[in-house]
Amino acid sequence: MLVIPNLTLAQLNDADQARFTALLDGIYEHSPWIAQATWAQRPFQSLAHLKHALAQTVREASVEQQLDLIRAHPELAGKAAIAGQLTAESKSEQSQAGLTHCSPEEFARLQQLNADYKARFGWPFILAVRGPRGTGLSRTQIIATFARRLQAQPDAERAECLRHIHRIAEIRLNDKFGALPAEGNQILDWADALAAHTEGQGSNGLDDRPPLTLTYLTPAHQSAATQLQIWMRACGFDEVKLDAVGNVVGVYHGSEPTAARLLTGSHYDTVRNGGRYDGRLGILVPMMCVQTLFRSGRRLRHGIEVVAFAEEEGQRFPATFLGSSALVGDFQPEWLDLVDADGITLRKAMTDAGLSAQLKDIAALKRDPARYLGFVEVHIEQGPVLNARDLPLGIVSGINGSARFTGEATGVACHAGTTPMPMRQDAALAVAEIALYTERRALQDQDSPHGPSVGTVGVMQVPQGSVNVVPGRCQFTLDLRAPTNRQRDELVEDVDAFVYTVARRRGVEIELIQNLQAAAAPSDPSWRARWEAAVSSLGLPVFHLPSGAGHDAMKLHHILPQAMLFVRGGHDGISHNPLETITNDDAQLCVDAFMHLLDAI
Repeated sequence: MLVIPNLTLAQLNDADQARFTALLDGIYEHSPWIAQATWAQRPFQSLAHLKHALAQTVREASVEQQLDLIRAHPELAGKAAIAGQLTAESKSEQSQAGLTHCSPEEFARLQQLNADYKARFGWPFILAVRGPRGTGLSRTQIIATFARRLQAQPDAERAECLRHIHRIAEIRLNDKFGALPAEGNQILDWADALAAHTEGQGSNGLDDRPPLTLTYLTPAHQSAATQLQIWMRACGFDEVKLDAVGNVVGVYHGSEPTAARLLTGSHYDTVRNGGRYDGRLGILVPMMCVQTLFRSGRRLRHGIEVVAFAEEEGQRFPATFLGSSALVGDFQPEWLDLVDADGITLRKAMTDAGLSAQLKDIAALKRDPARYLGFVEVHIEQGPVLNARDLPLGIVSGINGSARFTGEATGVACHAGTTPMPMRQDAALAVAEIALYTERRALQDQDSPHGPSVGTVGVMQVPQGSVNVVPGRCQFTLDLRAPTNRQRDELVEDVDAFVYTVARRRGVEIELIQNLQAAAAPSDPSWRARWEAAVSSLGLPVFHLPSGAGHDAMKLHHILPQAMLFVRGGHDGISHNPLETITNDDAQLCVDAFMHLLDAI
């Protein structure tokens, strides 16, 4: 048997343009121009650097070049596959996904989907059929994804096709280089196994996966906590325990007992029908790093404390950050009397789970800042920014401050046919004006040096509305967020002033009640710099972005310097959804970046 040695970066960096292009033949289907244009960016520091450079070449190409690249790909289980005309790479990928062994029904369904898709978009459907782990999607998953994406808008679908082309190229490069993201695979395996602990069973129809719901102190939540403790012990943590609020805490001691520890972690509860990486990635990545240190017999000078926070999402009880609040001494005594949808108090839920529900035990969880270096958190982005830039990792500049309001506009309900337009006091249109102004005002901050603001009217409801009645009432919500408290407050001030203006002009009364205000949590400059160095060490560009979502780091910010690392999510960054996903390669980059940060402390 002829053994072909793995390709190396040294070979690529030393090659002339023709040789470079030949060595990367087949990475992008029938498109040698990508390698030719990327050649000038040598030398490449890492495989991740090469992958990003190739993706940037495509990103900077014209739309017509991008479409030519998409059209260079064959249809899934299409005529080229039947006639044996696929490239070796495509043939192997379609075969691994079982597309060369479809049932007659599956084949007919794929042919119809291919025809419908081509008619809608004018190019073939592109899917990285080897999937997030590189081992292949099932035919059921492929068909479900095909049908779902058939409903997308053309520009969004073109971008999604290009992302899948880059994923196909990434897997092909891994094969050429003999690169195996073993630790990234373990992260995905752990996430899948942890997702088996859920309050709902059965398929939800999305990629053939069951729903995932894990709320505070339910039996499934308790079994997940037990599983995390088992894994932490197997990874080599010196101390593993369940604390008084249900956090799972693992400590890996440093070589110097009196040295301060690094605190890290995230939450393991989920929203209802959520994703398997939100929060959990920030637990599993440092677990993997501890396992690597333990298996190599290494101790850092500073210890590492990983906390799997029991509650962050506020799904079962009307309070959030129960887990991390305890660590900063902000657990409110009145929370113990909160009641869930079944009438069970938080206190009873705790005692039923074997916790004491005693305030003295919860108060004892407060951490002494003098014993810690800081807090870092790895998290899935939960948005489309990194994906849109073909960036696997991003450094969080800070967590946005927010203000939330509930409001109600009251006008006059009257006949829609007999009331002239200038004489109406339409409550719904007043709220519609507020919604549109909120959008315009938030967009004014797009180029703010601190980062953009966002504003959302998430609920607009006309009680007892009717098709032939001018709305006399309209209830609404308002969510305003910005990267600094000052920018948030200016946004709130302007929107509030507009509410008064539109109310007076339209002759309606508008009541606006603030029910939440959260301070911004800017990342600590020194810890942000450590993440920057870690990302740079991988050969990736440093990119900063604010976090619009809340995280446990917001609570730890009260007592410790904090900084976060984001990893891109697939499916355009969707989160709080069963479609939430990451790849094994991006998970591996998280582990590599975290190890670099640990080694540099």
